[in-house]
Amino acid sequence: MSSNGVYAELGVPTVVNAAGTKTRIGGSRIRPEAREAMDRAAEAFVRLSDLQAAASDRIAEVTGAEAGYVTNGAAGALLLGTAACIAGTDPGVMARLPDTGGVADEIVMPRTHRTGYDHALRTAGATIVDVGTNDATLGTGARNVEPWEYADAIGEDTAAVAHVYKAYEGPPLAEVCEVAHDHGLPVIVDAAAELPPASNLSWFTEQGADLVAFSGGKAIRGPQTTGILAGRADLIESVAAQHLDTHAAEPVWDPPERLLDADRFDGVPRQGVGRPLKVGKEELVGLLAALDAFLEADQDALGDEWRERAEGIAGDLDAVDGLATTIEGGAKSVAPTVSVAVDAERAGVSAADLVLALRREDPRVFVGADGVDDGTVTVSPMCLTDDEAEYVVERVRANLAGESGG
Repeated sequence: MSSNGVYAELGVPTVVNAAGTKTRIGGSRIRPEAREAMDRAAEAFVRLSDLQAAASDRIAEVTGAEAGYVTNGAAGALLLGTAACIAGTDPGVMARLPDTGGVADEIVMPRTHRTGYDHALRTAGATIVDVGTNDATLGTGARNVEPWEYADAIGEDTAAVAHVYKAYEGPPLAEVCEVAHDHGLPVIVDAAAELPPASNLSWFTEQGADLVAFSGGKAIRGPQTTGILAGRADLIESVAAQHLDTHAAEPVWDPPERLLDADRFDGVPRQGVGRPLKVGKEELVGLLAALDAFLEADQDALGDEWRERAEGIAGDLDAVDGLATTIEGGAKSVAPTVSVAVDAERAGVSAADLVLALRREDPRVFVGADGVDDGTVTVSPMCLTDDEAEYVVERVRANLAGESGG
């Protein structure tokens, strides 16, 4: 498990990834099909608008949406989608973003859906309007957000409604979409990590979402820099106008009509707020190849593999003094995940100490650390081989025994 290859040449330790598809440690292993497609894409030039138009057709086919677009990650998709909801096809507004003076720029969003990732919405110029409470934690049976609260917050300055999807968080997306559509507003959904199942590619559109953002570098296993935005054709058209290099004289501006109809614009858009979010031809082609491979994969067999690996890890760690394991799945994770409770007194180290020690080894070992304040760590089987899973168990045991690693 020692660091080798190109990373060793650079003096950078590798990571044994027991945390899942986390961007900070490289997301996932890119599919061989994507790598091969990227190599072939590098051999020639292509007009990116033509390539995005082809991608739009394929994304529409697999999501059931009217159109699609390849972005630089799910956060990039959220930024571009927000810019589209604010600017529409107005080149003047596009040129001013993120300055939204005199333009409807409010995004209605439940307080319990707010995360650091909503910075993507704000970067486009949006002002987020919070609705709801956190009353569900009181155990009274009340929901955190009711449909009337969305309606009450919507006004003349509202540009869209945003929804961060998690099965355990409400209200139901279909209810949100109904309220938004009653007011003529689009709904933007952050579904970055909601694959698998593959059926989720179309589920959000079926619920009424107008724009849905997926990561291309997580379970799809495309290039880590990619994302997918699926949704209404008019909004995807605005995304393209604000993302592509449109630096051209009007007489020769000739984008592919099925992606972006030049006749709908009063002039050639300037370089938009999305221009820094470049997606190269290689990444774009790689994402499409990975998407096809993801759809062709036997998801049931993969789920069984993850479950078997998780059960093995849980059994091995449960036998360690000071550790107690449970396997969680469904609501908070697309894969079964081993939750490990660390009894600091019996184990000799706290959960936080264990996480830090593992991360300082060579190779680094990353386990999930979201619950360290409550004395728990998690182990995800998604990005582990069987050998790596055994190594993670070995290093956890060694650190509880006071051994140093790396």
